[in-house]
Amino acid sequence: MSFINYSSREINCKIVYYGPGLGGKTTNIQYIYDKTNPEAKGKMISLATETERTLFFDFLPLALGTIRGFKTRFHLYTVPGQVFYDASRKLILKGVDGVVFVADSQLERMDANMESVENLKENLMEQGYDLAKIPYVVQFNKRDLDNVATVEELQKALNPMQVPWFEAVAPGGSGVFETLKAVAKQVLMQLKNGGGN
Repeated sequence: MSFINYSSREINCKIVYYGPGLGGKTTNIQYIYDKTNPEAKGKMISLATETERTLFFDFLPLALGTIRGFKTRFHLYTVPGQVFYDASRKLILKGVDGVVFVADSQLERMDANMESVENLKENLMEQGYDLAKIPYVVQFNKRDLDNVATVEELQKALNPMQVPWFEAVAPGGSGVFETLKAVAKQVLMQLKNGGGN
């Protein structure tokens, strides 16, 4: 749920990057962090294991302009993709305003992608959210690899609601900001329409 601070005239929104382990969630946020003006971002906090797998979350506060005199500040989080961190994922989804699902396009990761989408739906439902009603964008990452599924196959398996989707190669930044802008736009539209969760 967006948090509005009237004294500092700030709107704070939470966007969660969800998806299977090693799919590129942290790489997305790291790229955004590296390319963002230092004055527009806070410190990136990363809780990772020695193998750089996200242990709990990555967090990046990001200022994205103003709405009717209120500064908008987006808080970007990733969740750990590994199945045994489900409790952490549920906690991080609490108060979410928008979700980016980062899919790994490799054919051998299709089962992991589908399992993660189902897990996202279930965990949102537990928090009282409906994936069909919150700002939601899908990213098909790792498009530069040889063994990838076609976009049609990925769409059919992972995006039956036909929400906005983007192809990406996160380490080089391809599709990264397009994905962020699309979900941020949906979150802001929902705010303007007086929605929210």
